[in-house]
Amino acid sequence: MIAKQSEMFDERFNGADYNDKRDRARLTGQLRRVYAFMCDGHWHTLDSIAVGTGVPHNSASAQYRNLRKKRFGGHTIDKKYKGNGLYLYRLIRNTGE
Repeated sequence: MIAKQSEMFDERFNGADYNDKRDRARLTGQLRRVYAFMCDGHWHTLDSIAVGTGVPHNSASAQYRNLRKKRFGGHTIDKKYKGNGLYLYRLIRNTGE
């Protein structure tokens, strides 16, 4: 089952260095900000996502990858090459329909 929007921010992160007590609030905040920023349906560079959310570049890219995961909504993140090594990203929300 796809996570509902209200539930997707309650899911736990994981990873070898993940410590729930230390990291959960920070990562959840990052995920919320990246999701809210990208919900406009427009194309964004990684830099514009990082600047627009206040989330470090590496964390911003990790969070939009997390948004693809079923437990974080199973959203589609479209990617297209703009040129000169630059990519654009766009979130297509999974409505669960």
